[in-house]
Amino acid sequence: MIDRELLLSIIKNLETELKALDLWEATMPPAQAFESEIPFFHDTMQFHQWLQWVFIARFRAIIEGEHELPARCDIAPMAEEYFKTNALYADPVIGLLRRFDQQFSATGDAASGS
Repeated sequence: MIDRELLLSIIKNLETELKALDLWEATMPPAQAFESEIPFFHDTMQFHQWLQWVFIARFRAIIEGEHELPARCDIAPMAEEYFKTNALYADPVIGLLRRFDQQFSATGDAASGS
């Protein structure tokens, strides 16, 4: 069973790390940025924006609302690719996303939480 409290803790730490890297934004992207059909909204947002405004926001709502979790999560590989091209030390962010992803792969039936 996935530990929802652990997921929330990872999300909070992820927010802290993004703020430390000065990648946390006060202003939400325009509404049309959220209409993308491309994975990670790659055509309308930078990856760190997607993390903040889509990934963190949606997972926080899913967890706090006690809704069903997705069957899997594989965000860390995208983070690794994104941060390769930046001059930022993002290992803590990547590590947190790996840990988040592992919570889903470590369970037999993640979607149902059983």
